[in-house]
Amino acid sequence: MDEANAARPGLSVDWRSLLSLALATVLLAAGLFLAWQTWLVWRADSGAEQADRVRATTVDALAKQIRQTTERVRAALASPSVQQVLAGDGALDHAAAAAALKEALPEASDAQFFSPNLDEVLAGDLKTLGYAKAAALMQARMHPEHPPAEMRTDADKVQRLMMAQPAAAGGRLRAYAVVELPFAPILDTFNAASIDGAQLQLRQGDGRGDLQIASVGAGRAVPSEDLGVPVPGSSLRVGKAEPAYFIVVPRSVALLSVLTLLSLLGGGFALWLRQVGVQRAVAMLQRPSQAKIQEITLVEAIQQQPEPAAKSAAAKPAAPASNEPVHVDASMFRAYDIRGVVGQGLTYDVARLIGRAVGSEARERGLKEIVVGRDGRLSGPELVRALIDGLRSTGMDVIDIGAAPTPVTYFANYHLHTGSGISVTGSHNPPDYNGFKIVLGGETLSEGAIRDLHARIVENRLVDGHGGLQAIDVGADYIRRIGDDVQTERRLKVVVDCGNGIPGAFAPAVLESIGCEVISLYCDVDGTFPNHHPDPSDLHNLEDLITVVKHEKADLGLAFDGDGDRLGVVTPSGEVIFPDRLLMLFAIDILTRNPGATIIYDVKCTGHLQPVILQHGGSPLMWRTGHSLIKSKMRETDAAMAGEMSGHFFFGERWYGFDDGIYAAARLMEILAADPEGRTPQQIFDTLPKGVSTPELKIPMREGEHYRFIEAFREQARFDGARLTTIDGLRADWPDGWGLVRASNTTPVLVLRFDADNSAALARIQDLFRAQLKALDPALPMPF
Repeated sequence: MDEANAARPGLSVDWRSLLSLALATVLLAAGLFLAWQTWLVWRADSGAEQADRVRATTVDALAKQIRQTTERVRAALASPSVQQVLAGDGALDHAAAAAALKEALPEASDAQFFSPNLDEVLAGDLKTLGYAKAAALMQARMHPEHPPAEMRTDADKVQRLMMAQPAAAGGRLRAYAVVELPFAPILDTFNAASIDGAQLQLRQGDGRGDLQIASVGAGRAVPSEDLGVPVPGSSLRVGKAEPAYFIVVPRSVALLSVLTLLSLLGGGFALWLRQVGVQRAVAMLQRPSQAKIQEITLVEAIQQQPEPAAKSAAAKPAAPASNEPVHVDASMFRAYDIRGVVGQGLTYDVARLIGRAVGSEARERGLKEIVVGRDGRLSGPELVRALIDGLRSTGMDVIDIGAAPTPVTYFANYHLHTGSGISVTGSHNPPDYNGFKIVLGGETLSEGAIRDLHARIVENRLVDGHGGLQAIDVGADYIRRIGDDVQTERRLKVVVDCGNGIPGAFAPAVLESIGCEVISLYCDVDGTFPNHHPDPSDLHNLEDLITVVKHEKADLGLAFDGDGDRLGVVTPSGEVIFPDRLLMLFAIDILTRNPGATIIYDVKCTGHLQPVILQHGGSPLMWRTGHSLIKSKMRETDAAMAGEMSGHFFFGERWYGFDDGIYAAARLMEILAADPEGRTPQQIFDTLPKGVSTPELKIPMREGEHYRFIEAFREQARFDGARLTTIDGLRADWPDGWGLVRASNTTPVLVLRFDADNSAALARIQDLFRAQLKALDPALPMPF
C-alpha cells in the first residue's frame, strides 16, 4: 500500500477533497430544494386555508343577501296593493297582480303570475314559457317554504336573479309569482371577496358540471374536484381551486422528516470520512460479509415476517398460487364492469384472481355471503368455476344461482339477503367476450372501485379463508315476485325476441304470468347466438322481430340484450320506440302516484323528456351514462325512476332500483293494457313528443385516445347560443334541438347523438358539431 501511494503521490488527499466537495454540494442542493419545496407547500396550504375561510365568509354574505331579497319579495307579495288584487273574486287578473307587485318592488325587472295548479307548466308550451322558469315554478310547488333562487340570462345576455314564490291571500293559495331582480348585487358581494394564493368560483348547479358565473383570486388555477359549498336559499355554489404550484414532494410531514434525517445522516457520513480517511472507509465498505444477503422485494420481506398470534387469518396476505405470475390486463377493468376476450386477457387463472380480489374487498367491508349467476355464453361455466374458487379461497360463502339474467342475480341479492352478487356476463358483446358485473353491500362497483380490484391483484393484497358453497334456484321466485306486483287489465299479444340470450329462459314466462299472450322468437339459449346478436340498440337486430310482429298482428314486439338488463320495443308499423320515449311513458305513470318525484335520465336522451317530466309534476335530472353511475345517483337522490338511451331502466317505485329489462317490459305492458280509452300501443306512443333524431353514432379511436380527445374538445369547442352540459362529454342544447359527443366507457370510441324538432334543425346542429370536430382533428372520420 505504501509503495502504491509513493508511486501516485497525493492520491489520498485528492480523493478526500473531491469526495468532501461532492458531498457538500449534494447536501447543499438537497437542502435548497427541500427549503424551496417546503415554502411552496406552506404557500399552497396557506392559500387553501385562507380560501376556506374566505369562502365560508362569502357563502354567509351571499346567503344573507339571498335571504334579505327573498324577504323583500315576500313582503311585496303581502303588501296591501298586491293583496287587494289577489283577494278579488273570480279569476285572478294576472296582469294587474304583476303591475301591483312591480310597484311594491321597484327593483324588479319583471314579474309574472301563474295559476295555483300551474296549468301553464303542466299543459303549456314550455319553449315559450322557458324551461328555467318552468323548473323554478315546479320547485316552488314542491318546496313552498324554501324555493331556491337562481341566476338566469335573458335574451339580451343580462344576468338576472329569478325566484318563484307562492302568492296567497285570505289563507288560500291564489297563484305563483316569478320575480326577476338584478343579479349585479350578488356579483358585487362575491367580487368583494379578497383572496390570495387560490381562486374562488361562483357557480350554479348541483356540484357536477356546474355553470361557472364568476371567479376571484389567483388566475392560474388548476381544475378542481371541489364540489363547492351551496349558498342556502339558492342554486348557487362557491367553489375553490388551488393554484398550479409545482410541488414535487407530498405535503406529508413524515416525508419532510425523512428528508431531514437523510440530510443529517449525510452530514454525519461526511464527518466520519474526515475522521477515518477515505481509503480506509472505502476498504471498510468493500469488506465482504460473512453471509451473503439475498435481495428480496418489499412484499416478500413483509410476507417473511412472522404473523402476530392475534392477527386474523382473513387479513393475511396470500402467497402466489405458483411460481409463474399471472398477468392481469388492466384494460379489462372498465368504468362499469370487468370485461375481456376469453382465452386471451380473460383466462381461468385471471378469473380466479378476480374472485380473490372481489372476495378480499368484500371481507374488508365486513361481508360474508355473495351470489354468483351467469348468462348463456359457452365460456360461462368454466369462468364461474374459477370465480367461485377464488371467492371461497378468501372465506366468502358463495350462493350459485346458475344460469340467469343479470337482473335475476341482482334480485337474488335482495331475495337471499346477501346484498352482494356477481353476474358473469358479456352483455351485448361478441360471443368470445365475457366479464363480471359486481355488487358489494348494495353498491354497484364502478370506476375507481373497479380499478382498485386490479390494484389489489397487482399488489397481492389478497386474504385467505375457507368459504362454503350452495346452489339455490331463484328463477321461480323472480317470476312469482313480478307476477304478484304486475297484472295487465286486458290481454295483449306480444312477440319476444331474446336473440338466443339467457333472457329466453325467463322473459316469456314473466310476461305470461302477468296475463300476456307470448310468441317466442329465438328464446332458446345458445351462446353462439346463431340468428342475430342480442343487442336491441342495433336496429339491424330488430328486423326479424318487426317482421314477426307484423305477420302475427301482435300488439307489440319486445327485444332483450344478452343478459336481460336492457329492453328494446317495436310497434306493428315497424317503428322502433327509442328508450328515451319509453321513459316518458314510465315517468308519466309513476308521477300520477308520486307527484314531485325525481326522474333521472342520461345525457343521450331527447330534449323532449325534460318538459314532459315537468309538465307531469316531476323533477327531471340529467346524469352521466352508465348503469352503475345511474344507480349511485338514484340512491343519492332517492329517485323514483331512471333510464338510459341504451335501454337500461331502473324502477325505484315498486321495485329495487336496479336495471331490469324484463321487469321494465312487464311494467310497459301494464301501462299499455290499462289505457282508459282502450287505445292500441301504437296510438299511445303517437301521443308522446317526437322529433327527428339519430341513433348512437360512433367514431373508433385507439385505446385512451378518445378520453384525451374529449378533454381537448371541451376546452376548444364553441357553440354560441347553446346551453352546455359537461358532466359526460359535451352536450349543446338549443331551443330546437341538441347534439352530444362523449367518450364511451366500455370501448375506445367517441359516441355522438343528435336530436331536433325537424330535419332542418338537425342538419344545422350536425353541421355545427362537424365543424368543431374537424377544427380539432381534420382527419377525423365523420359518421354523419
